[in-house]
Amino acid sequence: MIEKIDISGSNYKPEESFKKYTTKRIGKLDRYLPRGNKKDVVAKIVVTEVNRAHGNKYEISANLEIPGGKVISAKDECSNVFAGIDILEAKLNGQIRRFKIESNPHLRKNPLNIFRRKK
Repeated sequence: MIEKIDISGSNYKPEESFKKYTTKRIGKLDRYLPRGNKKDVVAKIVVTEVNRAHGNKYEISANLEIPGGKVISAKDECSNVFAGIDILEAKLNGQIRRFKIESNPHLRKNPLNIFRRKK
């Protein structure tokens, strides 16, 4: 579980239920990180309320600071903050998987290359 999660708001005061939900959903993302990078990950979540002509919307941005200088970030805009966290979780999950493939050379290998003929 990611231990350091900072949740803040701009024109929005995060409620306790939102903080608990965010901690639960974003905190689970460390299971997809490479083993050496799990300990000191810092997550920063910023929620901004934007007043639009057709209704209020929320811009939610998330940054995961991984040791070694890598920052994984995602941003989304939706009308429900809880749905926005779900969307951000999916976006961050995909970026973490790409980061894991780049950082681990044994994951880049294609095991089916052994059976292909060289032309």
